[in-house]
Amino acid sequence: MSIPENQKVAVVTGASSGIGAASARLLANDGWHVVVAARRKDKLDALAEEIGGTAVELDVTSQESVDALAAQLPRVDLLVNNAGGAKGLEPLTETSIEDWTWMYETNVLGTVRLIQALIKKIEAAPDNSGLIINMGSIAGWSVYEGGSGYNAAKHGVRVISRALRLENHNIRTTEIIPGRVATDFSLVRFEGNEDRAKAVYDGQLNLVADDVAEAVRWVASLPNHVNIDRLELKPRTQS
Repeated sequence: MSIPENQKVAVVTGASSGIGAASARLLANDGWHVVVAARRKDKLDALAEEIGGTAVELDVTSQESVDALAAQLPRVDLLVNNAGGAKGLEPLTETSIEDWTWMYETNVLGTVRLIQALIKKIEAAPDNSGLIINMGSIAGWSVYEGGSGYNAAKHGVRVISRALRLENHNIRTTEIIPGRVATDFSLVRFEGNEDRAKAVYDGQLNLVADDVAEAVRWVASLPNHVNIDRLELKPRTQS
């Protein structure tokens, strides 16, 4: 992987669309060399060419895939754990164990895999400047009907972020907590059903991916002695 010797490196997972892609663009504008990682390599290649970054195909549910990414990286100053998602909106008693498993593998264990694989490189960032940003959700703080599996998974991300802060790895750790954001999140949740996905956002005031990406960019721009423990953002009308 060819990266200029003195350029800071950010790794953004789930970067093929939505918040991940928007974050990669803003970080690149701030001077980071951004490694964009996700499963959809065709979209990653186009994004990497646009921002002057590097595209790496990544499946966060696969330890082999995560290890292969880590082996390619000469340095990591910032990890943005953005890969995640939800499936289904059924009552708890009707939910699919397969959907729960996917949500845990992607949101929780995927986050842990990336942290474990890259922590030594992040700790080695100059002047203790290493930073991990975990993409949480208001779903990790407030339970809603039909969201039990996703609520539980995002509560897990919340715990991961707090544990890292307590364990003091001489790095900074931030959980970003978005409310309702109009992306393809609901399209994944409803397995491509565009009508159901669109209904989630119709008639609502929503955040967009760039709003959350700006929070990522701002946290990453702060001096090394500043840690934002958690940053919650919602559309004005969401209480």
